[in-house]
Amino acid sequence: MARPTKPSKSPKSFKQVDALKHDAASRRNIPTAEMESFFRREEDASPMPPKHYRRDRPLAEGYTRTAEEPRVPELIWNGAKITITEDQMKELAETGKLTLSDAQLVWRGKDKQDWSDLVVNVPPLYIQEKIHPKAIIDDLKRRTAEKREAKTDAPDLFADFNGIEPDQRAEFYQHDQHWSNRMILGDSLQVMASLAERESLRGKVQCIYFDPPYGIKFNSNWQVSTLSRDVKDGKQVDISREPEQVKAFRDTWKDKAHSYLTYLRDRLTVMRDLLTASGSIFVQIGDENVHRVRSVMEEVFGANNFVQLLIVSKTSGLESSDSLPSTADFVIWFAKDSKAHKYRQLWLHDKEVGSGGYNLAQTSDGLILRNADARATHEGELRYFASSDITKPGPGSKYSFRFNGKDYTSGPRWWGTTPEALRRLGMSDRLLPVGDRLRFKRFLDDFPVKSLNNYWGDTGTGSFTESKIYVVQTGSKVIERCVLMSTDPGDIVLDPTCGSGTTAYVAEQWGRRWITIDTSRVALALARTRLMAARYPWYLLADSHDGRAKEADLQKRALPDTNLRNDVRQGFVYERVPHIMLSSIANNSLIDDIWERWQGVLEPLRARLNKAAKNCWEEWEIPRNLSADNAASAAEPHRKWWEARMARQQEIDASIAARADVEYLYDRPYIDNARVRVTGPFTVESLSPHRVLPASDEELIDMLDAAEGNRSAAEADLAGQDFAAIVIDYLKSEGVRQQAKGDRITFESLTPWPGNFIGASGTFIEGENGPERRAAILIGPEYGTVGRQDIVAAAREAVDARFDVLIACAFNFDAHSSELGSLGSLKILKARINPDMHMSKELKNTGRGNMFVVFGEPDVEILDDGGPEIRVKVNGIDVFDPNTGDIRSNDTKGIAAWFIDTEYNEESFFVRHAYFLGANDPYTSLKTALQAEIDEDGWATLYSDTSRPFPRPGGRRIAVKVINHFGDEVMKVFGV
Repeated sequence: MARPTKPSKSPKSFKQVDALKHDAASRRNIPTAEMESFFRREEDASPMPPKHYRRDRPLAEGYTRTAEEPRVPELIWNGAKITITEDQMKELAETGKLTLSDAQLVWRGKDKQDWSDLVVNVPPLYIQEKIHPKAIIDDLKRRTAEKREAKTDAPDLFADFNGIEPDQRAEFYQHDQHWSNRMILGDSLQVMASLAERESLRGKVQCIYFDPPYGIKFNSNWQVSTLSRDVKDGKQVDISREPEQVKAFRDTWKDKAHSYLTYLRDRLTVMRDLLTASGSIFVQIGDENVHRVRSVMEEVFGANNFVQLLIVSKTSGLESSDSLPSTADFVIWFAKDSKAHKYRQLWLHDKEVGSGGYNLAQTSDGLILRNADARATHEGELRYFASSDITKPGPGSKYSFRFNGKDYTSGPRWWGTTPEALRRLGMSDRLLPVGDRLRFKRFLDDFPVKSLNNYWGDTGTGSFTESKIYVVQTGSKVIERCVLMSTDPGDIVLDPTCGSGTTAYVAEQWGRRWITIDTSRVALALARTRLMAARYPWYLLADSHDGRAKEADLQKRALPDTNLRNDVRQGFVYERVPHIMLSSIANNSLIDDIWERWQGVLEPLRARLNKAAKNCWEEWEIPRNLSADNAASAAEPHRKWWEARMARQQEIDASIAARADVEYLYDRPYIDNARVRVTGPFTVESLSPHRVLPASDEELIDMLDAAEGNRSAAEADLAGQDFAAIVIDYLKSEGVRQQAKGDRITFESLTPWPGNFIGASGTFIEGENGPERRAAILIGPEYGTVGRQDIVAAAREAVDARFDVLIACAFNFDAHSSELGSLGSLKILKARINPDMHMSKELKNTGRGNMFVVFGEPDVEILDDGGPEIRVKVNGIDVFDPNTGDIRSNDTKGIAAWFIDTEYNEESFFVRHAYFLGANDPYTSLKTALQAEIDEDGWATLYSDTSRPFPRPGGRRIAVKVINHFGDEVMKVFGV
């Protein structure tokens, strides 16, 4: 049911809701999950071969770099533990010299890997959902407006989501369509290779932010549910049992640091292939592995392409009695080409009085206050400055310069500038005599910012105050700076470790395109909700009418207001600060003209003043206040002289500011407060379910023992056995539990079956004294997802072989398979394999014996009163708890979110309605901004098990997708 509404607040001014679109960009049209069967025919007829990546330091087969396999990763260098080839022996004999490479990190297995190229499969990607968050907000606004009896005419934002001709929609990977950002479920290695090979994204990614696991504790790197990010080391219920997650852990840590370095090098190799020539990669890592990761990055990218090691503050360090607390993480920054990499300087706004020598002050009439008490009691405006040396060690110029009646030299050093430059500095009141030397007045407002360096001590506070939704969520400030330094609006940012979606969130905020990848369904479920409900400020586009008007105002000149396309690639209108340097004053010839013109006013006034005061003051000697003796007679010329002098100084200062350089503040675009921005269109995608293959011939069973050092992989009882044989053995002993308590299929016999899709044949007695039935067993991939097409193909095979029932066994099923319950007279059961089968013996024992449990359909009800509109009600979902082995039915508490495509066309699932039943309120920020546009009743519908009314679909079909807190999805199509 809907959440209770809160009392309405007084409405504020109406705001326009918009989203950024990258109209000039495009992406290849790829198949949707609905169109998989069409594409599979083409793929089977002409499969794409794996991609070969050449090793950066290949090794002749059979050769090794060290005498024996290293027990721990170690650094080898010229002459240390090397084996030379026959060619090198020949070179040494002929020349007496031997060419050796530079230092490199070696680890167990690296030599054998370098005997051949890195070979990566390039599976196709399938779109599961198309999401346009603005469409959801527009629907809420329309409902609120209708209640107020206002006319609405909101366009269908999904009508041209793809931007491709109808006859090209089924010609996949052949045409370009509108750009939409991307969230992809799957192994990042294969996903990135697929993007490069199938979609021609090689050399087009501007920035990669990679946040790999820091340590080897399996349960510290992944979150098992969207409900809680609390993970306790050692607790079985807090250990992820997603097959892709377990596989990722196996591949990363099965041989501790050795496999970790292999995992990193393989992915870094593919990332380098994706980067544009001016691109950058940032790898965030802790102190435990920063030295190893940098060595691997030097090997892949080249030591000469290292840019910087960033030190980023964490919220706090753990106290220790025997060592210093660790309060920082590290971000290693490499460029694909350090000579061509894109760099945008960022500035910090924390220059303060007293810092950097800014401890002197000058009043508006030129009086210098050196004493802190005098500065504190001064009532007028003060300009703080620091004094800088204008000499240099040499060589340079030696001359005498006369200033304010005194000759100055450079002393034992040399002048750093010319006499003409010093003269203009003097006319600008920028010289400060200090003893026998002259110094330069550097005002705080000459350049009120300071450059960002590689120590980011302010990131811990920002991370602490952010609302975290994921166990290993990175603070947005760190990623934001990396993105802003290395990209421009419209560039592509890629994150192969999505987590909570912070990189995608940051990229969306700053107008960058984004692609984010993760193996965890939980992570993507959290990230999807976060992005769907995100609120961003509307930054003024430089290529827009409002932006051009603002730029003209800033530049104080007219700018043409034509040929504007709202192209985000042209950037935003940024705040800027002056950057006044000594050279900008010294080279400003206009100062001479201003000085000469004002001398014609000041000199006669000085002559009158000297005559009235009976004195012979030079300009620099005229006091600010007259003595009592000559106050009466000289008051008027004295006042007029000081007024003229201050006016001259103001004009000179204005001339300096006008001709000074400016620095753009790329983190401070101007904001249109009358508009609110939401996330632009994006898709949720996954690897082809039937193409997910084991990475090697080793099995994961008991690999966690080996990773923790308890036993080696070779000692595992099941290592080397066929995965299908393991499943069959468990089916023989455990059977299949059905939804009804105590109802279990127990097999009388179970033997392998030589089919294309069917892997085993079994018999069981139906009921207590019922007939014997023959069951065909479809065994899904060890680390993948079974799709609807796989089940259909297996069902056809089962019908041909006259089986009575098909039991599909898999760790995960795609959403489209959930509605498939039979094919003709053949009954189809989908049995979820308990992920404990992937675990080591300690983790496998959850106290339940249900290795195979039938997973049912969502309980969805169509509320149709015969009118022009209908509603949908979701009553529950069968939630399989991998930690207890139990099925919890008919309970909406197990639902994290559910979506409706109210005009389902059998080609794509468009999220036209979205509802969130979790404990959090993802739309809090948007609710605050849109109080006038959407009332409380409208917002409350987002958290309901019953949909808002919607018109009957023209195609007479709708689709409902339900997602539980473990990220599992089921979908059902209804005719209405």
